[in-house]
Amino acid sequence: MNKERSSAQWLMVGATISRVQGFDWARCHSDMKSFDFISPAGTDDVEWCFSQVKGTVEEEVTEADIISTVEFNHDGELLATGDKGGRIVIFQRENAPKGSPRYGEYTVYSTFQSHEPEFDYLKSLEIEEKINQIKWLRRKNQAHFLLSTNDKTVKLWKISERCTRAEGFNLCDDRGMGLSPDDLTELRVPVLRPSELTVEASPRKIFANAHTYHINSISINSDDETYLSADDLRINLWHLGITNQSFNIVDIKPANMEELTEVITAAEFHPVECNIFAYSSSKGTVRLCDMRKAALCDRHAKLFEQPEDPASKSFFSEIISSISDVRFCRSGRYMLTRDYLTVKVWDLNMEKTPVEVFNVHDYLKTKLCSLYENDCIFDKFECSWSGDDKSIMTGSYNNFFHIFNCETKEDLCFEASREGAKPKQALELKKVATSGKRKKDEITLECLDFNKKILHTAWHPLDNITAVAATNNLYLFQGRSKQH
Repeated sequence: MNKERSSAQWLMVGATISRVQGFDWARCHSDMKSFDFISPAGTDDVEWCFSQVKGTVEEEVTEADIISTVEFNHDGELLATGDKGGRIVIFQRENAPKGSPRYGEYTVYSTFQSHEPEFDYLKSLEIEEKINQIKWLRRKNQAHFLLSTNDKTVKLWKISERCTRAEGFNLCDDRGMGLSPDDLTELRVPVLRPSELTVEASPRKIFANAHTYHINSISINSDDETYLSADDLRINLWHLGITNQSFNIVDIKPANMEELTEVITAAEFHPVECNIFAYSSSKGTVRLCDMRKAALCDRHAKLFEQPEDPASKSFFSEIISSISDVRFCRSGRYMLTRDYLTVKVWDLNMEKTPVEVFNVHDYLKTKLCSLYENDCIFDKFECSWSGDDKSIMTGSYNNFFHIFNCETKEDLCFEASREGAKPKQALELKKVATSGKRKKDEITLECLDFNKKILHTAWHPLDNITAVAATNNLYLFQGRSKQH
């Protein structure tokens, strides 16, 4: 039975897919430490291996347990996941013993409830607790800070450690029991004593009541002082220290809603230039905006759109061309976009056509009708860059995910599965049979499970460690040199 489709789903229109010649990639080098098992992010000739899986093996998974976002922090030592139940789980990378072939597994560091279900009585609308996105702030002291958002409210959380406790209060004993002032015979000065390490998550700021429509993305600026939040029709600019005021920097809402032809699907700040941001739309376009030109960025500085091929246009072409995610590479030179069938790489200096197009599941073109009927055609897949901007990753169905090498154009397709998964075991390449005869190592199109899908992925900023969310399970994979 079909679910009721949102207005954003009905408005998905955009460009078609074409093949473009390759280009000479600019290499971004950084100081990275090599480990016995982990190879530096993007190293050529990498063999991918299973590392860990977090989550239950129960077949009947509740809706609240489904992971809805995954995000590494800036040094990769922490990994956060949010789920549809409003919970955030943070994993910490542990140091491995000397001589161990593996470097640091991720263990649970903190778990807390970020958002609760709410009800808007003015609009008679339920507000889900589902975590749509998590973004880490750069660390400036001993504590960690992150932003999390559901459909309406953004929260700033402080994650801190406590390994001491205060003792010697005047009005209570060491057990915390209250004392009468008449029982006091001396004035005691409280002292700090060592205690068991505890991790506390406390809300520092709550940014609410600024979005009429559902928030689809948040992005922290490179100035570490401001961030943006985007919904279907507007983008707001916030200061991290001010909760009761935001500035509307993009507004595409028409005076007459019947004239609405597109919605905003994702937005992100440039990683280097604090005045530049990009947002994608359901028309398959990406607009690059410069906040120095005007306070309201309704007029874009650049428009990235692939020309439409009239010969390949169909009833579904407008829907499948809607962009579900946009990501700048770490150097800021290139931009990655994901639509339903492909991931595209854009050079910020070339607006008319992408420099590279990678087909994720081109074989689904023959099943678009059934995918429309079961609403899978509206699935929003995310994408991510490797630490050196040489590789990209995105998900597919049947718990498949792809790693594309931008230099060699190699396409590695793997499956996130518990079956036969052992630490340090190399992953087997997966392939879907597109012709009549199926080879031994291939799976037929009819055997694909469309209920199993990889929508959310993340890549460690320094090492070849990838995190993949499959329903309620979080899979971690590690890359090592094939010479091992």
